[in-house]
Amino acid sequence: MAFAATIRPTKTASECTHKSAAYPTKAELLKTLPPELSKLSPFKAWMSLVMSVGLSSLAVGVGTLIPLSAAATPLWLLYGAVTGTIAMGCWVIAHECGHHAFHPNRRIEGGVGFALHSILLVPYYSWAHSHAVHHAHCNHLEKGETHVPPRATSTLGKTTEQLKQNLHPVIFGIISLFNHLVIGWQLYLFFGATGGEDYDSPTSHFWNGKRITNGKRRLFPETFKKWMIRSNLGLLAMVSFLIAASIQYSPLRVLCLYGLPYMVINMWLTTYTWLQHTNSDIPHFSNETWSWPKGALQTVDRPYGPILNLLHHGIGSTHVCHHVNSSIPHYNAWHGTNLLRQRFPELVRYDPTPIHKALWRIATRCGGAVYQNPSDKAFYF
Repeated sequence: MAFAATIRPTKTASECTHKSAAYPTKAELLKTLPPELSKLSPFKAWMSLVMSVGLSSLAVGVGTLIPLSAAATPLWLLYGAVTGTIAMGCWVIAHECGHHAFHPNRRIEGGVGFALHSILLVPYYSWAHSHAVHHAHCNHLEKGETHVPPRATSTLGKTTEQLKQNLHPVIFGIISLFNHLVIGWQLYLFFGATGGEDYDSPTSHFWNGKRITNGKRRLFPETFKKWMIRSNLGLLAMVSFLIAASIQYSPLRVLCLYGLPYMVINMWLTTYTWLQHTNSDIPHFSNETWSWPKGALQTVDRPYGPILNLLHHGIGSTHVCHHVNSSIPHYNAWHGTNLLRQRFPELVRYDPTPIHKALWRIATRCGGAVYQNPSDKAFYF
């Protein structure tokens, strides 16, 4: 459950010289992180789980004491913010289960991940698969699975860029924040929003049938159908529980007790993923120039502070290490981050900008299309 191992600051994301620095091979990059970092500790894993589930349960228990009245609205908003922030830790633990970075027993690990993500209305097996594709093709314009901006030459790219140019930056930033933090997660799960160019459209995490537009490849192969069904059954069980609770108590009580934290959890999730993979100097590569080391190193570590790093198991401050080797559990990722920064100081990105400022900067500046750099065929915001 350690969370604050010392990480030495390196150059900021904007100061890194990625375009001129030579990228290592995949073997060289992986060799930087010794095998012992991937060794799983059941004790540390269970302690992390107990902390996140215990604190979340305590917060929900406090929420049951809040009256359903207009006068209690401030209390409900505070409850939603605090409980959702705490429960994001459960989301991160389930995410580690999907990477086989939680427990050496795969059945125990799968059960924990499936239960946690189902409770949070996440299709566990479907998302674990799409997330693995994201890791395998990070910042690949064609095969990348999420946070892939459109090319400036495409129809969507032209429309997006025109909208960005015509709107006031503040208005554009507000729209961008809403699209990402409020509805982005649902658009991604149901329609595959921000997926790469090669995939069918729409791509749903809940249904593997016929698509409107056929791409070069399917995100979910036919053989994956049974796992998608299992994911959906977990969600169906949770939705049934929420309906039963609404009947037993009241829809408003369930909406406040569960719905408010659920929204905050999703906001944290999209904040993390957006800031981890977006910056004005982060390139996206086409088929001709992409390589796995290039993609893995186009992620950004950011300063979330000791409290959030404790509650969220360092997911936003050790993300480069996570992309280099996703089997490393969170309690070892701090040391792995230090090793990567020492070995590749010009390539491992760290941006010390406060999170709220970084979020607004990216919302106002990085919501358009990507343009090709003629010298290296990479694409930049």
